[in-house]
Amino acid sequence: MFKVIKTQGQARRGEFTTVHGTIQTPVFMNVGTAAAIKGAVSTQDLKDIGCQVQLSNTYHLHLRPGDTVVAGLGGLHKFMNWDAPILTDSGGFQVFSLAKLRTISEEGVRFSSHIDGRKIFMGPEESMRIQSNLASTIAMAFDECVENPAAYDYTAESVERTARWLQRCKIELDALNALPHTINRSQLLFGINQGGTYDDIRISHMQQIAELDLPGYAIGGLAVGETAGEMYHVISTVTPYMPADRPRYLMGVGTPDNILEAVDRGIDFFDCVLPSRNARHGHLFTGEGIINVMNARYELDSRPIDEGCACPACRRYSRAYIRHLFKAKEMLAMRLAVLHNLYFYNTFMQKIRDALDSGNFARFKQESLYRLSARI
Repeated sequence: MFKVIKTQGQARRGEFTTVHGTIQTPVFMNVGTAAAIKGAVSTQDLKDIGCQVQLSNTYHLHLRPGDTVVAGLGGLHKFMNWDAPILTDSGGFQVFSLAKLRTISEEGVRFSSHIDGRKIFMGPEESMRIQSNLASTIAMAFDECVENPAAYDYTAESVERTARWLQRCKIELDALNALPHTINRSQLLFGINQGGTYDDIRISHMQQIAELDLPGYAIGGLAVGETAGEMYHVISTVTPYMPADRPRYLMGVGTPDNILEAVDRGIDFFDCVLPSRNARHGHLFTGEGIINVMNARYELDSRPIDEGCACPACRRYSRAYIRHLFKAKEMLAMRLAVLHNLYFYNTFMQKIRDALDSGNFARFKQESLYRLSARI
């Protein structure tokens, strides 16, 4: 299913073939947590700006509208009118973020809904059943994401439990995929490597889960408190133990410099809410760095957000107009800003793939690394 087309150092240019289409990697997955991108962006918009994969969240869709509702309407692809690949996060990170409202045991996690406070239980089997109802292309294993820093003994104990949960996820999803009424019987399971910033735990866990021969593997538990240097060290430590013929996914990480450094270390898949979240507050990515379009300097600026950009916002509107929309609290401001940032990210990933195809990734990284993340 995954083919490495070209390499440059540890960086990989690949293709991942799924039942819902082929993904060109490295790829950035646009985050539509509740089956929609915040900012009034439609699935047709996403196609128009080059999105390959959407990511939605198991926890949020289980609470609202309910995974059985989605299943009754034909699965997530039909529900949101999207015919390309979808990855569903298992809900493990959301459970992590509800630390004060949860109780973890070998069976799974009991927690309170952030919406209405009702008691919910989720374990490996429940997560797989929910994701099977959603019928996503890729289902993520249910895991525990420990905070950074976390005590060594607790991290080791948590990782051992996460490894046992992964085995249960695999058994359950295999059983669900064998049922005749399952919507997507080709649903794929990705395992998640955990271990905080402890090299020995990370390596041992990666070696252990690689034995399950899964379609793909992720590195989780990063961008949750550690420094960028610590994150890059963990990636460099783990990737040599990840199967070379399977896609590698770095969960929840996504500034341009983070992506360049991670691609250079062998990562293929990325996701992050940052481009859409920042856009909704007027922070916009350009080829020269990040601008805050709310600043007074743009009040009379008739230029597009980025003069080299061909997104719907830059083709038609000025910085001055978009700034006005934000100041007037018009919804169109968020829509245009989100469209721009997501177009920037999808185009950025295409430039990375082109650089790998031409053998010029090292030069592209050097030229782009600090410029794209600079604040203007």
